[in-house]
Amino acid sequence: MESRKHTAVLKKQSGEYNCAQAVACTYCDLVGMDEVSTKNITRAFGSGMGNMEGTCGAITGSAVIIGQAFESKPQAMLAMREMMTRFQQRNGATQCKMLKGVGNSGVPIRQCNDCVADAAEFLEDILSKNHIV
Repeated sequence: MESRKHTAVLKKQSGEYNCAQAVACTYCDLVGMDEVSTKNITRAFGSGMGNMEGTCGAITGSAVIIGQAFESKPQAMLAMREMMTRFQQRNGATQCKMLKGVGNSGVPIRQCNDCVADAAEFLEDILSKNHIV
């Protein structure tokens, strides 16, 4: 599969997509979802579930695609665990406010566009090695 990572980042940069929407909408066609429905489904997932307290939206956008891509709960759970582990290893956090430096150092660990790029990279790899695409 040709990488769509840059497309996901461009969607986020446009201001028309939150981080979850940027990732999920970039890959929705691969799992039989339309972009309008996918954008609506992920509307409240940006900014760590809307309040920076939750998981990074780029990760939750990936979760939507993973959930649709895998036929069994165990396969989907393993794929999501891989996504979370790889994201944590690269960035040192999976929670939005930690990534943005809110409440701790005040220094962001990772910018939103970079989180989108990372989640897209990992999602592509997971889908590819499981012969989803």
